[in-house]
Amino acid sequence: MAADAAEEIRGTARGTAPVPLSVLDLVTVGAGRTATEALRTGVDIARLAENRGFHRYWVAEHHSMPGVASSSPAVILAHLAAHTERIRLGSGGVMLPNHAPLVIAEQFGTLEAMAPGRVDLGLGRAPGTDGATAAALRRTDRLNEGADDFPQQLAELIRFLDDDFPDGHPYGRIHAVPGPVQATSPGGVQSTHRPPVWLLGSSGFSARLAGTLGLPFAFAHHFSAQNTVPALDLYRDSFRPSAVLDAPYALIGVSALATDDEKEARRQVLAAALNMVRLRTGRPGLVPTPEEAEAYDFSPMEEEFVRSWNANVVHGTADEVRSGLDDLQKRTGADELMITANAHGGDVRLRSYELIADAYGLPAA
Repeated sequence: MAADAAEEIRGTARGTAPVPLSVLDLVTVGAGRTATEALRTGVDIARLAENRGFHRYWVAEHHSMPGVASSSPAVILAHLAAHTERIRLGSGGVMLPNHAPLVIAEQFGTLEAMAPGRVDLGLGRAPGTDGATAAALRRTDRLNEGADDFPQQLAELIRFLDDDFPDGHPYGRIHAVPGPVQATSPGGVQSTHRPPVWLLGSSGFSARLAGTLGLPFAFAHHFSAQNTVPALDLYRDSFRPSAVLDAPYALIGVSALATDDEKEARRQVLAAALNMVRLRTGRPGLVPTPEEAEAYDFSPMEEEFVRSWNANVVHGTADEVRSGLDDLQKRTGADELMITANAHGGDVRLRSYELIADAYGLPAA
């Protein structure tokens, strides 16, 4: 894997974009829409991203959120693999403490067999939900243990992916299949390649761990903007060259929405912000319509949250979004921008990626 890993991780900037551009899809479900429609929109976005030269398309694991239909990244990625040919597909991320490492190794080994050489495995240590749901997922209420054991779980997962537990290890005779063991079995012709592992984070823990292990790092700027620069600095300062990377590589998730009209962009991001207000106050639901958001009576505290939240959403016309993304990349030094478009309607989200591609002159297939 080592020879090819860096090439898979480091994308190529296209058009006039300062760095590679990618897509993070939360598979959002708007009021009056279905999960089926949201998943179909995901296919449309992945195809557009592939045709316009975006480097990768990731989905994120969330649970017990009516407005987010991405509880099963591996299932969604398998579906997308059947509808795309070139774009990298991955998790942004799978929440490792929610799963047995062997299960993740098997799932992503299967994805690698479906779409050879274009699968990423992004891992997070948060539950991707509230504490009660995390307890149901993990069948334990000792949630801190999962986060604290993350480095050990990560090491175990990588051992399963590489099929290289040392002699005498309790798992030495256990193999993740599909995986490298099939290449070393009699008559085996299976590739030993496995998906590159990324660490995801919204604070310093995963930044430091990714740097220490020489792994690529993805930071959730879209919901933890105040920590972006400190986390990236920590990652770069902690970085040690590895068989995977000889230099740091960090992408940031960015909430960005481009529309044909600046006023429409403001309407759409207000609806997305109302969705976050409800989520943060324990009332998760479907993404509201812009009309519902405009009619909503925000309290002073909610208004302040909306102002703070939308200050970190790059939105407006295509030119305004391009300028905002350029400024953010310069300020953070990010090696890649992964754009997530949050809006009520799938057509709005799809149009946003098209406008951003046009603004940067990304080539059409």
